[in-house]
Amino acid sequence: MSDKFADQIALFRTQIANRRFDDETLRILDSVLVAKDVKSLLEVQSQLKDFLRCESLRIIREIAEKAVDQKLVIIDFLVRAFALSGDAESCLALRYEALVMREMKSSSDPWLRVSYGEWFTFAEHCLDNKFYSIAIKASEKALSCVRTETVIQPPINDHDEKEQVIEKIKTLNNVAVVSAASQSVQAQAAAYLKKKTIEHKRNIPSICKERTLSASSLFRSGIRKRNKRKLQEHCSQLKSLEC
Repeated sequence: MSDKFADQIALFRTQIANRRFDDETLRILDSVLVAKDVKSLLEVQSQLKDFLRCESLRIIREIAEKAVDQKLVIIDFLVRAFALSGDAESCLALRYEALVMREMKSSSDPWLRVSYGEWFTFAEHCLDNKFYSIAIKASEKALSCVRTETVIQPPINDHDEKEQVIEKIKTLNNVAVVSAASQSVQAQAAAYLKKKTIEHKRNIPSICKERTLSASSLFRSGIRKRNKRKLQEHCSQLKSLEC
């Protein structure tokens, strides 16, 4: 890694340590990720992912007592940082955290209400990244918003349009459910095959040993019988000579 990249990473770390959750810090992060080659990029991404994951846990604990709007600003910053670093899992996890936080506080602060469009878009992104269980939950939230909210955002003009939106959300939900089931079956199959492979590897030595012992015993038994027969023949020859 060049000195330039090392300096940029150090600068980004300093910004985070100083809790500078602004666009300038994100620009520094973006400049760090402009690597000259794939190997350098992967190395830098790996470092930054680990750093951001550790720091995000500390930051979330630090802001526990802050007002909701302040929390959301900081979480939004972390979401964008994770997105830039290529950490889709952490990015989606924090987006979900923010949506749930807004939903919980929306009864007292209507401006925090999560629209069905936001839930649906989030469900699509989870589905694209194979987080099927979260996609199911998000699509169910979207469906609930359309069916129960008196003021729907984005607005739906008539009954037919509403039914189309509901059908679209149901389709996404069905795809997520089927994908989750398929993933579960594949995971079970993989676990079963892994178990059988381990059992097979464990059994091979004992089988070989049993076969080896059996063959060795048969061979030794054959030798003993042959020697006994030879001895008997030799004794018979001696007796005939004496006569």
